[in-house]
Amino acid sequence: MDLAQRIRFEIDRRRDDLIALTQDLIRIPTLNPPGRHYREICDYLAERLAHRGFAIELIRAHDAPGDCDAYPRWNLVARRAGASPGECVHFNSHHDVVEVGHGWTRDPFGGELEGDRIYGRGACDMKGGLAASVIAAEAFIAACPDYRGAIEISATADEESGGYGGVAYLAAQGYFDPGRVQHVIIPEPLHKDQICLGHRGVWWAEIETQGRIAHGSMPFLGDCAVRHMGAVLAEIEATLMPLLASKHTAMPVIPPGARQSTLNINSIHGGAPEPEAGSTALPAPCVPDRCRIIIDRRFLIEEQIDEVKAEVTRLLERVKAQRPSFAYEIRDLFEVQPTMTDRDAPVVRSTATAIAAVLGREAAYVVSPGTYDQKHIDRIGRLKNCIAYGPGELALAHQPDEWISVTDMTDSAKVMALVLAELLAPAG
Repeated sequence: MDLAQRIRFEIDRRRDDLIALTQDLIRIPTLNPPGRHYREICDYLAERLAHRGFAIELIRAHDAPGDCDAYPRWNLVARRAGASPGECVHFNSHHDVVEVGHGWTRDPFGGELEGDRIYGRGACDMKGGLAASVIAAEAFIAACPDYRGAIEISATADEESGGYGGVAYLAAQGYFDPGRVQHVIIPEPLHKDQICLGHRGVWWAEIETQGRIAHGSMPFLGDCAVRHMGAVLAEIEATLMPLLASKHTAMPVIPPGARQSTLNINSIHGGAPEPEAGSTALPAPCVPDRCRIIIDRRFLIEEQIDEVKAEVTRLLERVKAQRPSFAYEIRDLFEVQPTMTDRDAPVVRSTATAIAAVLGREAAYVVSPGTYDQKHIDRIGRLKNCIAYGPGELALAHQPDEWISVTDMTDSAKVMALVLAELLAPAG
């Protein structure tokens, strides 16, 4: 058998191991927030990979957002050097999962196998991808023990809340320096025949309108901040939403509706605090003197962040000109620039070749509507040769009864292992 045939054989014979590994990972409930069981999942992977010759580092992201003694932000980096010098291929997966939510018909942390599907929170996003990358690396090592360079596998914290306790921290420590790592694959669930080159940008901000408290029976003595916010929302609908709908990108963003600029209002609150659950008390009769919204603005690679922010500031100034007592504050919460790896980058070409070999069809090239940890590898690590590629359907992420296909994981593992073969197999 040639190397590609040996790789396929090694992965096929590990099918049951792939299923069991995925189930074990799902059964560790790494919920974020608040950040539960991070050390447990890192220890589990550390034990497995150490037995397969990987050097293990367990890294706590001290002082990162969310890190505390109750919920420390633990990360794993495992590295296995080859028989001779060469480049390093790094598989990065986040180990945290979002809240369970309502609507499940199965145990969210049961890892139940039914037919070709494994169910559970994080099955698709992205413990199935993490398991596939581990199996890919192990199968490649078995098929090609004299490989060049190095293979790294990381399991990192907090991607679901920005990645600052995970990849951002590691990148700041030099783990993604181009002199150390040359190729990065992030096995996010973007379909086994698609290569994700990057993502749109994001800006989150809090807008607060300000008024003056007064008795609710005499609202004319106060100034209602909620009414002011109503005027802001009306202006957003009348002017900003049509403007954003007119902006389109050449980036191959999926789904197609995300190829324009978008704005979501994540939350709104004004006036008295929400009563505690079960309370039967009535609220006090007060004119609200504060109202806040959180906006989530997704922007395109053709846009500049300064102009994105200026559009909102101009909107607020228009409202102010129409309402004499209108006052507001706007606070930046979070921003990420768009990123897109070139289609001619080495990891892109190698993955496209592997997809064609495994699936018998050409790879599609896409861009994610939301951000993921490529942003930190690019901006902090200064490493451009990075993609997202992995099993799973993006639409299943964060949904009840989330699942991953065993067949898709197996195929993706073969693709990832063939990428290793092209980049690390010894010449001749």
